[in-house]
Amino acid sequence: MNRQQLIELIRRKKSFLCVGLDSDINKIPRHLLSEPDPVFAFNKAIIDATIHLAVAYKPNLAFYESRGVKGLQSLEQTMQYLNRFSDQVFTIADAKRGDIGNTSEQYARSVFCPKESGFEFDAITVAPYMGEDSVKPFLGFDDKWVVLLALTSNKGAFDFQIIENKATGLRLFEEVLTRSKNWGTPENMMYVVGATKAEMLADIRRIVPNNFLLVPGVGAQGGSLAEVVRYGMTPECGLLVNASRSILFASTGTDFAEKARQEAQSMQQEMAAWL
Repeated sequence: MNRQQLIELIRRKKSFLCVGLDSDINKIPRHLLSEPDPVFAFNKAIIDATIHLAVAYKPNLAFYESRGVKGLQSLEQTMQYLNRFSDQVFTIADAKRGDIGNTSEQYARSVFCPKESGFEFDAITVAPYMGEDSVKPFLGFDDKWVVLLALTSNKGAFDFQIIENKATGLRLFEEVLTRSKNWGTPENMMYVVGATKAEMLADIRRIVPNNFLLVPGVGAQGGSLAEVVRYGMTPECGLLVNASRSILFASTGTDFAEKARQEAQSMQQEMAAWL
């Protein structure tokens, strides 16, 4: 899915909601454990309940890789199901890869080359710590995206990401934005910016005014959608706001899919008003 298709999808659905499929087998409703593949059964129900409300889905690969072959089979089934709706959803592999160039090339092929790996995502999250040559391999695929970590929503973000370079006056996350915006373009590079740091979105927009931002932290982490929109929205929207736990685990009973739909609908309706 290219940039224009993503923008049109947002306009059509009146939504910029991304549902994070952090599908922890220890948290899914107990009645699903009798299913042949409980995680896929859970994901399918969540997707069916929210497909008309969300523009993107973001499986967190850790929740699948931690279960070995069975987990990867759950992920494969989930992606095969999502690919049935390929014109309706944007898919992100939340992997946070970051390694030397030849390793990064293999990581890229693992999510972008379905004939080799069985997976075909639209985007992958990447850590920029090792620099340009570790990111470039992900940018060599048509209509595929890098979602680069810039300013994250976790407490530990303050350990490094806001350290100021005395020579330039830029904080580390601003250095990342300034340098990396020359590696790709707004057509193939997004940035992760946590909703819990929404007040810094104005600073971020001064550096990358046109790139899409993937914004986690709304919902269970307490980020404000209104603040994200206030400081981060562009004329083309420019936002994908992720919610995971607040939607996935709105209920742990047999009504989990309906409660997930209600939570997603509440967010979508607020997004529609902003759009």
